[in-house]
Amino acid sequence: MTLTKADIVDTVTERLGYSKIRSSEVIETVLEIMKKSLENGEDVLISGFGKLCVKDKDARKGRNPATGEDLILDKRRVVTFKSSTILRNRVNDKKA
Repeated sequence: MTLTKADIVDTVTERLGYSKIRSSEVIETVLEIMKKSLENGEDVLISGFGKLCVKDKDARKGRNPATGEDLILDKRRVVTFKSSTILRNRVNDKKA
């Protein structure tokens, strides 16, 4: 099962007693702040959860899997996630 933005809004509504509209505004605002920081190349650290980092990837040689044709992939920026030790331990404890 996948946790969706709607699920998060519903949980915030239930736990904090906000209206659904207010909960949605809060979640959207938090996500917009995170997106803006990542766009600016800044890392996003959420204590106890993890860190979202922007990394630069150089241009590289690639291959079209459908045709086998060689091509050059442009340089780009990607977002990576590194979980905190707390999150990693909680996930592993639930699997054990």
